[in-house]
Amino acid sequence: MRLTFYGAAQEVTGSCFLVETGNTRFLVDCGLFQGGREADAKNRNALDFEVERIDFVLLTHAHLDHSGLLPRLVAFGYSGPIYTIAGTGDLLEVMLADAAFIQERESDRRRNRREPLYTVKQAEMTCRQVRAVAYGEEFQPHPSVRCRFRDAGHILGSAIIETWVQDGGQTRNLVFSGDIGQPGHPIVEDPDLIEAAEILLVESTYGNRQHKTMDRTLDEFVGAVRETIEERGGNVIVPAFAVGRTQEIIYLIVKLHREGRLPEIDIYVDSPMALAATEVTLKHMDLVDEDAMEAMRWLRGSGGGKPRINFVQEFAQSQALSNIKGGALIISASGMCDAGRIRHHLRRNLPRAQSAVVFTGFQAAGTLGRRIVDGAKSVRIFGEEIRVRAAIHTIGGLSAHADRAALLNWLRAFRKPPRRTFVVHGEVSTAHDFAQAVRDELGWKAEVPPPRTTVEL
Repeated sequence: MRLTFYGAAQEVTGSCFLVETGNTRFLVDCGLFQGGREADAKNRNALDFEVERIDFVLLTHAHLDHSGLLPRLVAFGYSGPIYTIAGTGDLLEVMLADAAFIQERESDRRRNRREPLYTVKQAEMTCRQVRAVAYGEEFQPHPSVRCRFRDAGHILGSAIIETWVQDGGQTRNLVFSGDIGQPGHPIVEDPDLIEAAEILLVESTYGNRQHKTMDRTLDEFVGAVRETIEERGGNVIVPAFAVGRTQEIIYLIVKLHREGRLPEIDIYVDSPMALAATEVTLKHMDLVDEDAMEAMRWLRGSGGGKPRINFVQEFAQSQALSNIKGGALIISASGMCDAGRIRHHLRRNLPRAQSAVVFTGFQAAGTLGRRIVDGAKSVRIFGEEIRVRAAIHTIGGLSAHADRAALLNWLRAFRKPPRRTFVVHGEVSTAHDFAQAVRDELGWKAEVPPPRTTVEL
């Protein structure tokens, strides 16, 4: 049996792992590379294996760094099933079509008219190949493979994938963590604990740091909002992933307002995809926790005097938000600021000392968000040099990724160490730091595979 790390190896994006035996070949995830000048070339060269020989795909969740190259896989000739949780399948219909639309639009804008990675039609074809499974349900995508999806607690429909693969008279138990969520976060349930794996792939996005407690995190968020809106009279700009993070922030704002910690403010969710993702979340209320359901009931049933949440659809409406000088909290995608409407709001508000930008998620190396978080005095947006005068807040405690302690606690649930543990989905220094922590604190063997490495299992 062979395992090849085609992505998310010594970096955070591009998740893609190929498993090959004498009986079958399958992929776990097929994600976009994001951030940096090399991302486009990586995406165009990513699928340099025999696509037509892939029997099936297992998908951990809908975020594009895990799913965003599936339409390219289909465009290259893959016609088999894509197994994932039902909520993820619904989110894919929103996310892949949007990603394809952006690809086509960017292709039209460029003078050299470089072909998009895939088209909207190919994204739609991809969604027709999705096969929905339920958490805890054991199924056989191939006569030699059994699988089970467990709740990863990251976003709606996110999964840890357990597989049992027959090869040469032996059955190997491979577990793919996907993205593990931070316990105690709203909307999603806490991650399921896994007890056994012979081969384990574990993420390490925040494997070198600790998040603040949720209480301290909310104090920090409240402080940033009140100081900006009440004291300085500016706007609060929140770059957020349309799927998962936006819904969590809305929930937290409702919670904080109900507790009297936030005033009545105007909240603008400037992302058509976020509205669609919120509607998918409401469709799958069986996958969310009781706190989120209770907050939704309150928001629907209360009268005036609540946060005024406005979903912005039309681009003209989005542009009109630029006329708001103060008192608004604007949540917009993309979460790493490299595309989408958030760039318009940053161009308008970054130069204003009255305003603030609140980052609540991971910013990959090479992205606009990362440059701002790292303290750039100016950044280039739409070809224009923009001074950074706004207050910049990074609130890591809202991250949907488990921190170092939570990841280690998740690993401690295993009854015995896996025979091999591969640390993936982390920047190179972070992955090595976390692998060392696994060795030191758990006594396990842990390794950090280089990109495109093939290992014999």
